[in-house]
Amino acid sequence: MNGFTIALLSDFHFDPYFSIHPLRAAIPLVNGLRPDLIVLTGDFVSVPLSGRRHARAAAFAAEPCARLLREMTAPHGLWAVLGNHDAETDPQHVTHALQAEDIHVLANQAVAIERDGARFWLAGVNDVISGGPDLAYTLQAVPAADSVILLAHEPDFADEAARFPIDLQLSGHSHGGQVRLPLLPPLYLPELAKKYVLGTYQVGRLALYTNAGLGTVGIPVRLNCPPEITLLAVRALASHYAG
Repeated sequence: MNGFTIALLSDFHFDPYFSIHPLRAAIPLVNGLRPDLIVLTGDFVSVPLSGRRHARAAAFAAEPCARLLREMTAPHGLWAVLGNHDAETDPQHVTHALQAEDIHVLANQAVAIERDGARFWLAGVNDVISGGPDLAYTLQAVPAADSVILLAHEPDFADEAARFPIDLQLSGHSHGGQVRLPLLPPLYLPELAKKYVLGTYQVGRLALYTNAGLGTVGIPVRLNCPPEITLLAVRALASHYAG
């Protein structure tokens, strides 16, 4: 699998006024990179600020979001996990909207990604904040000698994932802080994104990459934390990754 490339995008928080613009800008950039595989680590929609009583209606933003995402192409397809906003609106609706556009949703599942007689396993867990991840179940069919890449929305889940035979975890959720003032830590970080905020980390034998996301939550503003597309390349024996 040497040279196999993966494009990582996250936290779209789709709306037709603000977050649609970085997503539209990302699509030709990703296609220009010609990745072998595209992974999407959740939060396709947003829990509305007006209250959770409108949360189910907010899930309908998943359809236009999925239609735009499907404009990206990769030989090994598009794969996704849900985030906490998806889980707190209507996870079944979000899942169906993605699957209708041929975006595969991993819900405590692992699939083999194969090329030229070699393979690794792409695993994805249910949203952690919502209490749904089950790594033992997810990895039960994965041979012990095979490499595993895990999609998990919340990056701080890496402390749990490091207890399993997983080589790389890809996450979002933090927005990189979204608003970052010079010389100060991020003003706000969500639950389970306070430890591994942005970029590359090593957690035991587990490598972790936290993506800053494309969309915004709360206020449609980013400061010193631009939207991000991450391109990762598998090197050597699929045990080293470079972003």
